[in-house]
Amino acid sequence: MLKRLSSNWGATAVAGVALAMSLYHLWVAFFGPPDAQKFRAIHLTFVVAIAFLMLPGRGYRDPETGKPNIFDLVLLGLAVASAAYPIFAYDYLVKRMYYVDELTIPDFIFGSLAVILVLEATRRAVGWALPATAAAFLIYTLIWRGFGLEMTLDQLYLTTEGIFGIPLGVSATYIVLFILFGALVERSGAGKLFMDFAMSLTGHAAGGPAKVACVTSGLFGSVSGSAVANVMTTGVFTIPLMKRIGYRPGFAGAVEAVASTGGQIMPPIMGAAAFVMAEFLGIGYLEVAAFALFPAILYYVALFMAVHFEAKRTGMVGLPRSELPSLKDTLASRGHLFLPLVIIIATLLMGYSAPLSALAGIVSVVPTAMLRKETRKDVNLHMIGDALISGAKNTVPVALACACAGIVVGCITLTNLGTEFTGLVIAVSQDSLVLALVLTMIAGIILGMGMPTTPAYIVQVALLVPALVKLGVMVEAAHMFVFYYAILSAITPPVAMAVYAANGISRAGLWDTGFSALKLGATGYIIPFMFVFGPSILLIGEWPVIVTTLCTALIGVVCLAAGMTGFLITRAGIVERLLLLAAALVLIKPGLWSDLTGIGLLVVVFAWQYMTGRKPELASKPAQ
Repeated sequence: MLKRLSSNWGATAVAGVALAMSLYHLWVAFFGPPDAQKFRAIHLTFVVAIAFLMLPGRGYRDPETGKPNIFDLVLLGLAVASAAYPIFAYDYLVKRMYYVDELTIPDFIFGSLAVILVLEATRRAVGWALPATAAAFLIYTLIWRGFGLEMTLDQLYLTTEGIFGIPLGVSATYIVLFILFGALVERSGAGKLFMDFAMSLTGHAAGGPAKVACVTSGLFGSVSGSAVANVMTTGVFTIPLMKRIGYRPGFAGAVEAVASTGGQIMPPIMGAAAFVMAEFLGIGYLEVAAFALFPAILYYVALFMAVHFEAKRTGMVGLPRSELPSLKDTLASRGHLFLPLVIIIATLLMGYSAPLSALAGIVSVVPTAMLRKETRKDVNLHMIGDALISGAKNTVPVALACACAGIVVGCITLTNLGTEFTGLVIAVSQDSLVLALVLTMIAGIILGMGMPTTPAYIVQVALLVPALVKLGVMVEAAHMFVFYYAILSAITPPVAMAVYAANGISRAGLWDTGFSALKLGATGYIIPFMFVFGPSILLIGEWPVIVTTLCTALIGVVCLAAGMTGFLITRAGIVERLLLLAAALVLIKPGLWSDLTGIGLLVVVFAWQYMTGRKPELASKPAQ
């Protein structure tokens, strides 16, 4: 035993620190956190410790054992010391006057180390793009704008405007708890529940496995909040099934990538950036979930119908019922595992805070799993410990991304770059809101291509949201606008992380899957414009207007799916497809005359197809 621990001391150390981190955050969720800067420093100390123990630096770690070497251990010690310095120097920090009192030698040393090592740890966790972006902002601040090292470190390290800013605070307060909840739910057997539930509902229908991917990825993604993790969890099952019934590999991978990406916008849990949005807007997380609810429904309805129309167009059938689980048996054996999600929603609706709701969900997972014999066997101390360790590990990339994004935001705030960028966007767009939105969309996708959703959203909030608000966009709609495009970068070539993950399973070409994902996810690119010009999509406004807008938007996304796929009730010709796309665009835009025009176009196409009665071709080959 001792020999085994000695040979795997790196993994043992990671497990020990991760377990301590999870237990500490559960304790804080129950008893309350210390002062903000101290709490965030403790959170970062845990995170960098796990990062330098677990994540190898290129060329520095034994590829066979993965154990950290002397170089890693030196960086580990320096990173922990620099992250923990604000904890031990807390009394000194709260008494000093920011930007007035001179920095001491320890301030300079630990501040410089913290900035450099946060960049290095982030590089190890999420790649080069985000730390390179942060480094560019640092160079701009120090060299281009001429701010001294003292003022820059004061901003980034000794205040809550940089590394220890709102993003890291959200990671420490909200994100870690919901990631822990997701890890516990997954290990309690809910993953099998989601899959069997979706299979029993849609597996027999036309294109059944693709519809299973839509339902399963939506359910699982609302818990995991990560597009890539979602693909790798559900895609290993759904993609081979889609290929089995005739979908070509590229299309099968695209369905899973688009469905998994939508999990970040699907309440009740969504992705980590949603918690940051709630903090930036100064509202409860439940309000953010309410804003996201109907856009997420539109997104999945459009994907589901595109899959359905594609199956009908090519004559594909579903899986035999004999191979599918029974809905009744699934709910009887595992349906109780939905209870933790219900508890989280209920506690949020009752007005409790998101951390307390997450804690209630976490506490409920084990008792819920113990209710039935089928899931009771999965519950033991090893499972709980493994979930707590896994949850802490999964928090590391998000927390480091938040800390690194804090460097960017701190530089933007110090240099007043956000105001200058707002002026630039307004000048380039010449006060045209549509042009400003298009520029913001392009910038958002480009930013999101190279970094995770959360930091991409945070940078856009600092740079792009003020310009949209100045042009008259509602603050909530502006935040949701950039939030969407930060997410959609996961399916936008050439850097489309969800597509890469799906290709690893489907073995298709990147561009084949990428273009198919663009078609299937087309609604996602249009929805943000909808809630800028019609905030009723976000459930903001008078209820008669909201209900009308939601109904016409639903019809609009179905038309869009039909037009993109080339099928409504029969195969559609080029003129019919153009009419369906035109109907979709005018239905998506709120307004009486646009709604009447769109419905009129849809009726024309429907009537024409009904009268001509063209039949779908039976699929003897994979779907195109």
